Amino acid sequence: MSAEPILSLEDSEVFYNNSFVLSTGNLIIRRGEKLAVVGQSGAGKSTLLRLLYEKHVGQTTLVPQHDGLVETLSVFHNVYMGRLANLPAWYNLLNLIRPFKKRVNEVQAILQQLSLSDKCFETVASLSGGQRQRTSVARSMYQGGQVLLADEPVSAIDERQAELVLNLLSNHFSTMVVALHDTQLALNCCDRIIGLKTGKIVMDSASVNLSEKDLAELYIG
Repeated sequence: MSAEPILSLEDSEVFYNNSFVLSTGNLIIRRGEKLAVVGQSGAGKSTLLRLLYEKHVGQTTLVPQHDGLVETLSVFHNVYMGRLANLPAWYNLLNLIRPFKKRVNEVQAILQQLSLSDKCFETVASLSGGQRQRTSVARSMYQGGQVLLADEPVSAIDERQAELVLNLLSNHFSTMVVALHDTQLALNCCDRIIGLKTGKIVMDSASVNLSEKDLAELYIG
């Protein structure tokens, strides 16, 4: 028996300024799937993730394409933001002024996995692009949950480290939908591939049945 559906979109269509952007058809994502969304820039990957997030906002954790970090705050405080909604305002304010040791230890445990522990109290403004992306990933891990939606979360990270980060996310979240520009990463780290072309799903297959050559067809024309 296949796993239960956890995310879905039913014939959703998106237009922007009267121009067609995306048509999803009947898309079902089942619990436990690790799904990559691939396709050219402008194919509709970000729009697809946004639709999933808007419909299932209470069930999902999001890593946005533009990391959404506060540059003037430390890496610690940006990661801690993942749980702001779970704690009272007075506690969050005190933790902003003088971080509680318990919270620092929790965040440091995640930063350690992402080779960022030495950046804990540095401001985000001082980080490289790859470090910023890993900080955004750390925030999602600290927030927790079962379902991750991630929009190009490793685009500024070198290939070897990118695969490590994706595998870390895959182990942390039971279900994952991630938009990727690197087709080899998609094949290596995900068990299902959705391919978009000009706003339509033209490929939906288990990754074991696909090759890089198959995915390259998405980038032609």
